Amino acid sequence: MSEAGKPKGSIFELTGVPSLKQALPLAVQHVVAMIVGCVTPAIIVSGAANGGAGLDTADQVILIQSALVVAALSTLIQLFPIGRNWKLGIGAGLPVIMGVSFAYVPSMQAIAADYGVATILGAQLVGGLVAVVMGLLVRKIRVFFPPLITGTVVFTIGLSLYPTAINYMAGGTGSADYGSWQNWLVAIFTLVVVTVLNHYGKGIWKLSSILIGVVAGYALAGCFGMIRFDSVSEATVFQLPGLMHFGISFEPSACVAIGLLFAINSIQAIGDYSATTIGGLDREPTDRELQNGIVGYGLSNMLGSFLGGLPTATYSQNVGIVTTTKVVNRCVLGLAAVILGVAGLVPKFSALLTTIPYCVLGGATVSVFASIAMTGMKLVTSEQMDYRNTSIVGLAAALGMGISQASAALATFPAWVTTVFGKSPVVLATLVAVLLNVVLPKSKETK
Repeated sequence: MSEAGKPKGSIFELTGVPSLKQALPLAVQHVVAMIVGCVTPAIIVSGAANGGAGLDTADQVILIQSALVVAALSTLIQLFPIGRNWKLGIGAGLPVIMGVSFAYVPSMQAIAADYGVATILGAQLVGGLVAVVMGLLVRKIRVFFPPLITGTVVFTIGLSLYPTAINYMAGGTGSADYGSWQNWLVAIFTLVVVTVLNHYGKGIWKLSSILIGVVAGYALAGCFGMIRFDSVSEATVFQLPGLMHFGISFEPSACVAIGLLFAINSIQAIGDYSATTIGGLDREPTDRELQNGIVGYGLSNMLGSFLGGLPTATYSQNVGIVTTTKVVNRCVLGLAAVILGVAGLVPKFSALLTTIPYCVLGGATVSVFASIAMTGMKLVTSEQMDYRNTSIVGLAAALGMGISQASAALATFPAWVTTVFGKSPVVLATLVAVLLNVVLPKSKETK
């Protein structure tokens, strides 16, 4: 018996090996909650690559495959850390799930269109190094990223993703049937299913609302003849992810944009680690767990850049499952990671995901992007919204969103200025928010 009086291998304990009968359905629950979110960024980036022409089907399949495999490896590193008791280890040892993050999508879209996937992976390699440094200095640096700043950044990310969702709902920019009533019907039907399940569903129905919405929208899209299975028939049954399939190249402006996002996400990860330990383990995370977790996050992303996997981060929806069910056993979440990895090794499965019409993805993800924006707003409003703080949030979002929507205004500047500040609102919003938070005088109450 454990100290808590629970049997060895209990699903409610961090360590131990529960029975497969107990662990499997709980692991599948985690996979169902995150798999659509994990592969959608890869689909969006593949569509934006090569100046908007997109990757060919074979490369798109490989990008999705790599996303799943790297998410699995990143999760296993966090669950079963290397050198957990060392002064500096790799991985937190906490019950978290890692997946490809939407936070990087706006910047990745711009980089993929101008420079290609290889430049994203090069910037990711640099960003992983930034995250390692953030992990080593987390106690000193986190003072520059209070909830007001991280909330502003997350809010801006959500806002910047709205046009992507709307264009997808209309059928995808450049498609022959862009804006057709069939696309809008399928997209709205998918959105309605997701929304109804989110608000009226319970248990697995609520947790898997996005997946169920995609399946329902997919079925309706099939009735309109929107689905072709050529890529599935051409894909192989088993394939290991190739080392540096897309290559790695470095563009300074891309490295700055992605590196800054890694710094922000490193701080944001503290919130997920804290939510997991408070909700599932009834304690705060230790400084060592935070440090090792962020270092592991950085190193796993550096590894992912060589395997063609896009940047990963902790998944809040899976943190929500842990805090709701109190199931913290690492073997349960490890089994979920194994399922993800196996799915990534089957190109036919990845190819099947490429057949999802854009209108279905748009209808399913618009609510996700709205949730991201509102999560940022919750963080912002957790602090007193006096004139100083509203100025910080308002100016950061206004300059970030405004300049990215009118990037032609930077045409007289060097190209790197447009890449860093004009393509995605996140970088400029972050810099403005941090700078204003440092220089503007604080009220007596805030001090």
